[in-house]
Amino acid sequence: MGTLRFLSASPAETQALGEALGRVLQDGDFVGLVGELGAGKTELARGIARGIGIRDEDVTSPTFAIVHQHPGRIPLTHADLYRLTGAADLDGTGFHELRDGPGATLVEWVDRVPGAAPPDGLRVVLEEPSEQSRELVVTASGPRSERLLGRWRDELLARVG
Repeated sequence: MGTLRFLSASPAETQALGEALGRVLQDGDFVGLVGELGAGKTELARGIARGIGIRDEDVTSPTFAIVHQHPGRIPLTHADLYRLTGAADLDGTGFHELRDGPGATLVEWVDRVPGAAPPDGLRVVLEEPSEQSRELVVTASGPRSERLLGRWRDELLARVG
């Protein structure tokens, strides 16, 4: 499927990339974030939430709660799977019901639990940051996420142009 690469030179730029994505998210969209500790996943998540209309102070990494749901232009289910060891840990959290319910879903550490992502979703890998920048490698895994990736690209181009 389609892949795009974005460069970010600062946490503020990472948030701006996320904000553009948040502005174009629709009901049913799924975004999974992958990256080491400190790679910028939470900065990107804050930007996405801001783009949906959720205040920064309302968005924290749900490491201990596993799943938060935030009201905004559309509901945002925000999950952090860092503390989980597998799919059995995810059962009973209500994650799948929330993921498949109204709104969009954003999952940090999506690679830690096989089956957390639906077959058609956007995957954002935040590469290990260098001194100058970090690279976000974004891959769509189906037609829905391809359209989301296109909307995100168009939103970014519209802001530059």
